[in-house]
Amino acid sequence: MCDHRGEIENLLYLYAERIDAGDFGGVADLFAHAEILPPGADEGARGRDAVLEMYQSTTRLYEEGTPRTKHLVTNPIIHVADSEDRAEARSYFTVLQATPEFPLQPIIAGRYEDQFERVKGLWRFSQRRMLPEFFGNLSQHLLIGVEEITEHN
Repeated sequence: MCDHRGEIENLLYLYAERIDAGDFGGVADLFAHAEILPPGADEGARGRDAVLEMYQSTTRLYEEGTPRTKHLVTNPIIHVADSEDRAEARSYFTVLQATPEFPLQPIIAGRYEDQFERVKGLWRFSQRRMLPEFFGNLSQHLLIGVEEITEHN
């Protein structure tokens, strides 16, 4: 029997690892066949190139090539369809950040609502809805204003 839950959880954690490493190309690869939707929007960044552009244009990288963040993905609730080729997951995220001018602190927290599909035996993202709920100081993290990520709420 396949460990669908473990494979899907690994995708959730791989996202966190790649974004914290500043590997936007790796993040885009995870969403090559998917769409990332901002809060309340019906359309978002779809496919590898659009996802890559989204992260490059919104997320600040520091001298060492990372955003100096730690994305914590917790409480995943995963439901695999009876057909075993589709799944949904809900999880929490909390982002911590520290820079030379900015002590370690949580800067944003919320939920992910993800959809997955299994193609040729491998799970992949098919959609992610980002639902930020609590905002701290995002000035050292984003290249855009916080109002741009909350305008659909």
